[in-house]
Amino acid sequence: MKTVSTTNAPAAIGPYSQAKICGNLVFTSGQIPVNPATGQIEVFDIVGQTHQACKNVKALLEAAGSSMNKVVKTTCFLSDIADFTDFNDVYKEYFTSCPARSCVAVKDIPKGCLVEIEAVAEL
Repeated sequence: MKTVSTTNAPAAIGPYSQAKICGNLVFTSGQIPVNPATGQIEVFDIVGQTHQACKNVKALLEAAGSSMNKVVKTTCFLSDIADFTDFNDVYKEYFTSCPARSCVAVKDIPKGCLVEIEAVAEL
């Protein structure tokens, strides 16, 4: 097993890794819309936050030697299921291979975010 770490995605804010490689798969930790350059959340609507979260997933996958086209499964968390349509409009721009997915509304997401995305991809 190998740990993936990159400054192109937000640093872990707890006792976990940004991503792990196990066999021929990479597992990302959930990515929230933190700009890795500033460590801050800079957008406050679901569209902007989804773009940033997707960019963070992409950066982790690339650091692991994978890509968005190799994602086999995502798990997506929304703070409000009413954002589902707007979330999907952005999500489909990044996950063009249409991986398997779960998407649920949750009570809270760290740092008060509107969205969090994790992915499993082939190397």
